[in-house]
Amino acid sequence: MEKRNVQRCSGTTRRRRWWGLRRRWRMLGLFEINQEHEFYSFTCLMKEGLHAALQTTIDTPGPDELSAEHYKSEQTQVHKDYEMQTFAGLVFSSLRYSLDINEEEYKRSLSSDCCYLQFMSNSKSKADFFLTNDKRFFLKTQNKQEVKFLLSNLMAYMDHLEKYPHSLLVRFLGLHSIQVPNETKKYFIVMQSVFYPDERIDTRYDIKGCEVGRWTDPASTGSPVKILKDNNFEGKHIILDQKSSWLVDQVEIDTAFLRSLNVLDYSILLAHQPLHKDELDGKHSFSNLIVRTEKSMAQDSPTEEDHPTIPLLGGDSFRLASDTIDSGPDHVQDTGEHSGHSIHCQEINLPSVNSTDAELHEFHAHHRRLLPNFKNSVHVIDGPELRYFVGIVDIFTVYGLKKRLENLWKSLCFPGRAFSTVSPATYSQRFCRWVKDHTK
Repeated sequence: MEKRNVQRCSGTTRRRRWWGLRRRWRMLGLFEINQEHEFYSFTCLMKEGLHAALQTTIDTPGPDELSAEHYKSEQTQVHKDYEMQTFAGLVFSSLRYSLDINEEEYKRSLSSDCCYLQFMSNSKSKADFFLTNDKRFFLKTQNKQEVKFLLSNLMAYMDHLEKYPHSLLVRFLGLHSIQVPNETKKYFIVMQSVFYPDERIDTRYDIKGCEVGRWTDPASTGSPVKILKDNNFEGKHIILDQKSSWLVDQVEIDTAFLRSLNVLDYSILLAHQPLHKDELDGKHSFSNLIVRTEKSMAQDSPTEEDHPTIPLLGGDSFRLASDTIDSGPDHVQDTGEHSGHSIHCQEINLPSVNSTDAELHEFHAHHRRLLPNFKNSVHVIDGPELRYFVGIVDIFTVYGLKKRLENLWKSLCFPGRAFSTVSPATYSQRFCRWVKDHTK
């Protein structure tokens, strides 16, 4: 009898925790896509199709080097009631590998028996937004024009991430479509969630660097999730101290890349949470520093050809290549305090000996940020007191005829005011200025 009472209490506790979790999700604007939900059938097709597509990727070893054909590849898998198409599968697989995302783990997250979550935001986009149940991966429906744009610029995007592995651009992890007979084909993209892990995040911002239409009433009853905007951030700052110049420089580099693609209207997602005391203490510990350094350098994956290497972690002592590479954010010197500790040796690729001073300086400046020791770390920057989640998203809006006409109309409606629809050059300059003005 006593055992039965214990089991009953345990079951009651689990149910209370589950309902409490569901309640918190609803407060955050995350709605479980159960059997009564309008997207239940669609998300079931997504999960089944992704499971099969990713299993194929797991069973088929990828090439040592990507070719132009890999960027053009389209793989179709026929299921009972639909077809699932995967675009440039090996390209996205290589990107996941560079981010240390295990394929089995990725498949498990995307095809879990647990329901997806629908993300309800105050975005003007007509897209549908979903999160995996663990909230690590974000899925978003795309229109055909956006898919064409991404595929046509995928090689440039991959080249940019290889050159700047700590880029703040959102990481696209997969591109797919589902075709149900007699229905419109639906395209969707999988990406890393910028806000992960989000347990202690209570405020999120979507920043474009302008003022018109850039205010969200925190007390409004519209969307449960409050995505605040530029004007809500007025008077606040991103406090990073010695990492502030790195953030400003990286945003300039990323926006210059977007300007080269002739795009505008992208946003920087921003959130923060206070660092716990153990995080503040552990962040500077020797063992944690080693892990963070290894994680940081694991993001750098250039080929070894024509690139000399130097030890990152020596066998007898900790050395962060300080004798060869100039100091930067989170610079650490070899003090010799830990001599005698045996540490796995890791190598870092350096630019070739024929590189110019400018290339060497660029390498030093953008391969030195120590990443926090958890998943999805490229979008996380630790300041003295706060942990910031930062990522540049929505990079599909091309400055074509429609946007040029919108620019003209807004110029007449809002003379002398800053609005989002401007030329890519103006947009990137203003965007960078906002980041610089609000970072300390």
